[in-house]
Amino acid sequence: MLLRIIDVFAVFAALYFLTVTFKFHYFSFKQSSIGSILFLGLYINLFGTIFEMYNLQVASNQFQIVKSIILTACMTVFCYLLTPVFTPILPSNRLQIIYFFFAILLSLFAWRLFYLHFLASHRFVKRVVFVCSPDTIAQLALELGKADPHYEIAGFVSSESRVVGNENTDGFREIDFAELEHFVKRHSVAEVVIALKDTKPITPDVYQQLLNLLEKGVIIREYMQVYEYATQRLPILYAEKEFYRLFPFSRSNQNRLYLIVMRGFEILFSILGLLFGCLLLPIVCVGNLISNKGPLFYTQERVGKNGIPFRIYKFRSMVTNAEQNGAVFAKANDNRITPFGKFLRRSRIDEFPQFINVLKGDMAVIGPRPERPVFVDAISQKMPFYQIRHIIKPGLTGWAQVNYSYGESIEDSMVKLQYDLYYIKHRSVFLDVNIIIKTLSTVLFYRGQ
Repeated sequence: MLLRIIDVFAVFAALYFLTVTFKFHYFSFKQSSIGSILFLGLYINLFGTIFEMYNLQVASNQFQIVKSIILTACMTVFCYLLTPVFTPILPSNRLQIIYFFFAILLSLFAWRLFYLHFLASHRFVKRVVFVCSPDTIAQLALELGKADPHYEIAGFVSSESRVVGNENTDGFREIDFAELEHFVKRHSVAEVVIALKDTKPITPDVYQQLLNLLEKGVIIREYMQVYEYATQRLPILYAEKEFYRLFPFSRSNQNRLYLIVMRGFEILFSILGLLFGCLLLPIVCVGNLISNKGPLFYTQERVGKNGIPFRIYKFRSMVTNAEQNGAVFAKANDNRITPFGKFLRRSRIDEFPQFINVLKGDMAVIGPRPERPVFVDAISQKMPFYQIRHIIKPGLTGWAQVNYSYGESIEDSMVKLQYDLYYIKHRSVFLDVNIIIKTLSTVLFYRGQ
């Protein structure tokens, strides 16, 4: 959110500088309406999201951010000029448009250059102290470090009554509970994370220390909450058999107004998708005839809402008899995928026939990707709570698809399940829009698999 606000502020500052210094008139804060100002900020945020300027992994990569800024500036200026009802009238002096474009482009570059050299570095870390069992500190720190590398584990306090030795535990410093308050102050600890499995109680002495820290303004949070916020997926591995702690799920799952509006959107979106697919059909037919050399369409049984199976439709991207030796996960650089099939998958064109499934009501536009019964059975044996993802309709795209690479194993399915359950828990219009925008980024950057 901070990146979004400062991007808009940087652009407005540059435009104000142009207005005062060079008598720039096209975008003047005195003459522009509130609507035109708001629309400029909206376009910057919208196209910045589509072109991944706010993906933190991209925001700290110099090459990727240059590409994102150029695309964002071009599309912002283009759409801003094409909406004269909400934006200023085109200037008679065309140089004003060029000034407008470079003001946006250079201001975004300047701010992001500052971000890359100062804010994206590891100098800005968050020191945390864990309250946990000594035998779990290494695993918990590893998982949190993967989620957010700016977390620095300063030490841990054992949740068990024991004598603290001088040696470290798994490379992490153990803190005597009596010294916790002093340690937090001396090492500028920003947060204390409670990580107790099997609902083990905290000892009274540690509990009192935590109350003292809380009174002094130190943030104290539970590990599942920290993990969920940092990764935007649910910590099912940490919850283990107590997955009921992940509930309640979003009220949108039972909200009739939300479901009716989304169904109307799905029908409209499917009709448009099928019409666009018809325009692409001649290209797909020719490519299939030359490269795939087999049936154009491919159907496969998948598991839908409430565990009810259905037939999914796709443009075929693999060789015929691709699974004559049994069902296996598709993987990156799969030799069963034809050359033209790779293009269909990376551009997501192979999924256009699934709009038929959406119209029929088997699928939604947004939801967990439907899996095959044989894989559902295999995964469910290792993860009994895997069936939770079937409480809503599967989707063309989903939170797991826009945040994680193609699943090639049971372990990948576990990670994707964490994202799917996060979506089910936090399902909302805002999250749906976020997924659609990220899906557009996947298509535009040709990242399908």
